[in-house]
Amino acid sequence: MNAPAAPPQFEFARQSAGPAPLRRPGSVRRTTSIDSHWPHGYGEPWVMTGRARDLLTPERGVAVELASASFRILASPRREILEIETVPQDPRVPELVGVRAGGASREALKAILGDLRGTPLFQLLDDYAGASLVAGWIWSEWVDDWMGAMRRSGAQSTAGRGGTMENICTGFATGASSLDDREAMGPDRQSRTEVGPLENPDDPLGWHELPVQSGQQMRRARRIDLYRDGDLLRADIGFQDSGSNPRGGRTAVHEYRVHAEIDPVELTLVSIQALPLILPFRECPGASVKIGRLVGQPLAGFRESVLTTLPGTLGCSHLNDVVRALADVPTLAARLQG
Repeated sequence: MNAPAAPPQFEFARQSAGPAPLRRPGSVRRTTSIDSHWPHGYGEPWVMTGRARDLLTPERGVAVELASASFRILASPRREILEIETVPQDPRVPELVGVRAGGASREALKAILGDLRGTPLFQLLDDYAGASLVAGWIWSEWVDDWMGAMRRSGAQSTAGRGGTMENICTGFATGASSLDDREAMGPDRQSRTEVGPLENPDDPLGWHELPVQSGQQMRRARRIDLYRDGDLLRADIGFQDSGSNPRGGRTAVHEYRVHAEIDPVELTLVSIQALPLILPFRECPGASVKIGRLVGQPLAGFRESVLTTLPGTLGCSHLNDVVRALADVPTLAARLQG
């Protein structure tokens, strides 16, 4: 029997946006990245390194770094925090040791460090849940029996609802191609796209430091540009999950670009558009047409309201992660105004 062909995919969901756009005068940019590597091989504890920076680009003059943060987390195969260090340091951070990624880590973060909302460090720690969920995907570029390795390590049971993926999101709705023959899931069953660097060669300050990766290494990278446009604030957001491949390049499994208009007084969402650039299954782009349900809601509550407005098959786990970060716009807007 012939091997199954890669699932058909829309062309617009297999093309990267390329490097970040040039920074606008009169804007603030937040960039974050979470890098994963496995010093002892797949199925063993792995290291996640988070970095973040807020950069103000004034109308005139030089750019100013407003804030920065980083973390180093040793995660178990079941995505529990075994060790954690952060910069800036906080005496409460060790309370996160033992917490498992997902809803548990987000609830613990809110309870322990909720007063840090809006900061680069809080954004990084909040994104541990999503970044750890997708990190192991890069092994599908390197190992034939990746799904078998997941089962043997116990990592598979940390995804979805107790390891069951059906109806957790648009891409895994009942009957979706993503649920076909899960035992054989591999490079020939998911769409993926070769991508270039996120850094723009004409804007060397456009990103914080992004170390060169090689071997089995994964990266979740985000960018939020916020600027004033007439009577509105505009947010231009980039998001990519990618990693190094055996061919010496990089492969992405998720990439979105999101544009949002925001009321600068009420700090509510006026309009939003999500562009699905790279996604693994043909059903995945369907989630992007549903985020209009968020229009009119206050951004400050997006970390919770996105999940209640777009649960299950109404949303995409990764697009929800992208949009939840709009909760930090009020903080960024204050810095832009200041």
